[in-house]
Amino acid sequence: MGWSVGEVARFAGVSVRTLHHYDAIGLLEPSGRTHAGHRRYEEKDLDRLQRILFHRELGFPLEEIAILVDDPDLDPTDRLRRQHHLLTERIGKLRRMAAAVERAMEARRMGISPTPEERFEVFGRDHDWEAYDREAEERWGDTDAWAESRRRSARYTKEDWQRIKAEDDELNTRIAALVAAGTAPDSPEGMDLAEEHRQRICRRFYPCDHAMHVNLGDMYVADERFTATYERIREGMARWLRDAIRANAARRGPAGD
Repeated sequence: MGWSVGEVARFAGVSVRTLHHYDAIGLLEPSGRTHAGHRRYEEKDLDRLQRILFHRELGFPLEEIAILVDDPDLDPTDRLRRQHHLLTERIGKLRRMAAAVERAMEARRMGISPTPEERFEVFGRDHDWEAYDREAEERWGDTDAWAESRRRSARYTKEDWQRIKAEDDELNTRIAALVAAGTAPDSPEGMDLAEEHRQRICRRFYPCDHAMHVNLGDMYVADERFTATYERIREGMARWLRDAIRANAARRGPAGD
């Protein structure tokens, strides 16, 4: 009997209009129709739709997708192998983009401006950074740390920023004092200050779990601009803070609870 267009739309997560459009352009024509002319989809149609949606998710235009799904030289195993390769490439790119977004959020928090080269290091030199800002806001909305940071920051007045800077200076002074005293970063005092550092990010800018906090700590050492910010306060402070952050995350357990 097959499935109706409404049923396929529901379990495939697409709209009925999308399926109608795919039918109209010959990308996905249902195998059958009822006496009343209603579309009926069979198993092979669902397999084709799955491949269409896979390539659409990777950003291929519909014209190219039509060629890819109709490639007669690919057997099912080869097709799956190609999908796996494309997906692995996509995952790698998304990870690099996520790292760039985290770095940009922390740079904004610390008042560090990205260089022109850094703006395009992940996205390509023909990428429109301002368009990416708009896309990021549209895509992640209120649930993403990037959007949350933008939302919270937009409410801050000049007095708020002055207060935040004063509080950061006070925390950094206490961290620098531990560094100067030779206190180990994995000491209770060191880990407590690292946790206070994390909580301040959560409270003021964006949700920062322990895994993200560890990534930020690594960046304080790997990125010379962040390193310089801390080294101006106290020599060795960037590496000390990174180690304290790692120790604090470790004492919270594997899940960072």
